[in-house]
Amino acid sequence: MAGGLQLFRAITTGVTKDNKAIFPVMPYLDYGKLDESDILAVIAYIRNLPSIETSFPEREIDFPMNFIINTIPQRASLTTRPDPIDQVAYGKYVFTAAACTECHTKAVKGKIVGEYLAGGFEFEFPDGSVLRSSNITKHSTGIGLWDREFFINRFTAYNDPLFPLTPVAPGEFQTVMPWYMYAGMTREDLGALYDYLETVPPVDNLVERFTPAGL
Repeated sequence: MAGGLQLFRAITTGVTKDNKAIFPVMPYLDYGKLDESDILAVIAYIRNLPSIETSFPEREIDFPMNFIINTIPQRASLTTRPDPIDQVAYGKYVFTAAACTECHTKAVKGKIVGEYLAGGFEFEFPDGSVLRSSNITKHSTGIGLWDREFFINRFTAYNDPLFPLTPVAPGEFQTVMPWYMYAGMTREDLGALYDYLETVPPVDNLVERFTPAGL
């Protein structure tokens, strides 16, 4: 039971069992806004996985992040999962669970500098190339030309066992979007997500998705 409480605390507040702040690459600020029953379901699933013994070196965090990181964890603000009948409210809940804001709103060193969901968050690869997240507002520079069915199929296509897997050579366009994970969502959840995105103000922001190394 104690272990379950420690996991619950880590997932929803960003604090480990030994009271260390978790680096916010895990979006615990979003998870702390979910329904308690959903968090408990995740913990039950984790507890059902085979145990694996591992060993990792102690983390090293550069200054000033080694101090800043301690200010990020927050007390959980758990909510009640909306009834799917309310497509927009339920879609926003799915959106929060998927932590879409984390990548699709531009931020630098943890500080938001771009408009909400207008993309441009930069992912730097070891070879010097840079990937930027997409604008997912309903503007023509984002997903404004996507209808509901296209949006849903864009995800579920990855569930097709015949979907072609194209090898990516070093330096070529790559993505960090977890398509295969989100492809497992139901069509109803994806549709609700689309319905929520339709309520977000459109932003004119054409993103240069990828810059090869040296350019």
